[in-house]
Amino acid sequence: MPLYHILILALIQGITEFLPISSSGHLILFPQLTGMQDQGVALDVAVHVGTLFAVMLYFRDDVVSVLRGMPDMIRGRFETEGARLAGLLAVATVPVILFGLILKVTGLIDAMRSVAVIGWAMLGFGIVLYIADKKGPETRAAEGWNLRDAMILGLWQAVALIPGTSRSGSTITGARFLGFERHDAARLSMLMSIPTIIASGAITALDLVETANARAAIDGAIGAAISFVAALVALKLMMRFLAAVSFTPYVIYRIALGVFLLWLAYS
Repeated sequence: MPLYHILILALIQGITEFLPISSSGHLILFPQLTGMQDQGVALDVAVHVGTLFAVMLYFRDDVVSVLRGMPDMIRGRFETEGARLAGLLAVATVPVILFGLILKVTGLIDAMRSVAVIGWAMLGFGIVLYIADKKGPETRAAEGWNLRDAMILGLWQAVALIPGTSRSGSTITGARFLGFERHDAARLSMLMSIPTIIASGAITALDLVETANARAAIDGAIGAAISFVAALVALKLMMRFLAAVSFTPYVIYRIALGVFLLWLAYS
C-alpha cells in the first residue's frame, strides 16, 4: 500500500479514535467516498494498536494502578483502588465483547458498513450527546465510579459497535447522563477503551494469522507509529479543551457530517 495512503488512514484513526466523532465510521467512509483501495482488516488493527499505546501512555498512572491491582481482582479482593478499577473495567468490557461476537457470527457487522447507517448514527447519537451534555448534571467525579455505572456504560459501549456511533462519544454520553463532569466522563471513556481495543484487536488478529506477510507487517508498523503520535496529540488537546468548552463543537461536526452522508445515501 502506498505510504501516503497509510499516512492518511493512520491520521484519521489517530485523530478520531478518542474524539466523539467515530473513528470506525471515518475509516469505513474513506475508501467509499474517495474510491481508494479499502485498507483491509490488518491495517485497521495496526492503527488501533497505535492509539492503544497512546491512551495507555497518557493515562499511565491509572494503567499502572490497574496492573498492580489485577492480582487482587483475580482473587476477588477489591480493597485497593487499582483492584476496584480493574474490576469495573472488566465489567464494562463484557457487553461489547458479547455484542461484538454476535455481530461477527451473524455477519451483521459487515452489513452495517454503509453510508446510510453511518449517517444516521452520526446524526442521531450526535443529538443524544448534545442532550446529555446540556441536561446531565456535573456532580460526580471518576473516583465515584461504581458497579452500576460500569454496567450501564458497558451497554453504551456495546451500542457503539454500530458504525458512526463513536465508542468514545457513546460512553461519554452515558457518563454525562450519569452526572459525571465532562473531564471525568472523558477520562472514564478513555480508560474503558483500553481493554476494549485489546479485546477487539485480539479477536480480529486471529483472522490474520494465515494471511500475514512481511509487507503487511511493515505497513502496519508504520501505521501504528503515525496513529500513536496523532492520537496522543488529539487526546491531550481534547482533555485540555474540555476544561473550558463543552462537547458542542463535536456535536455540530457530527450533525453536519450526518446530514451530508444521508444526502449522499438517498440522493
